[in-house]
Amino acid sequence: GYHADRWKEVLTKSNSPTKAYFDTSDQDPFCMYNYLLDITTWNKSTRRGFIKVKITDYAGNTVESEMNSEASTFQQYKRVKILTGFYQDIEKISKISLTFSTKTLIGPKHKLRILQMNLKSLNNPER
Repeated sequence: GYHADRWKEVLTKSNSPTKAYFDTSDQDPFCMYNYLLDITTWNKSTRRGFIKVKITDYAGNTVESEMNSEASTFQQYKRVKILTGFYQDIEKISKISLTFSTKTLIGPKHKLRILQMNLKSLNNPER
C-alpha cells in the first residue's frame, strides 16, 4: 500500500493501466487494515460465493472482515486470492474463522472445503 499523499507519484510512473483502492473507515485513524486471504479448495463441484473472515487474538478480542462486494469462484485445487479488510488491527492472531455464504435465501447450503489457507497482513507484511 501507499500513503494517501504519495500514491499518485508512485502509481502513475508506469505507462500501464493501474487500479488503486482506497479503504477508509468512519473511525479514527480513518483506515482499514488489509489482509490477503489465499485459499485452495478441494470441493469437486465449483462453488461461487463470499468469504467472511474473523480473527481473534490471544486475549479473546475478535474482529470481523467487511464482506467483499464481488463473489469469488472456488474450483477444486485452484488458488483464490481475496482482499479483505478490518476496522481494527490484531497483532498476534490466535484463531482464524472463515464463513462461506452464497447470499441466497433459498436452495441448498453448501460447504467449502479448504485444502490450504494463508492470511497475510498487507499493512504489516512482516507478520
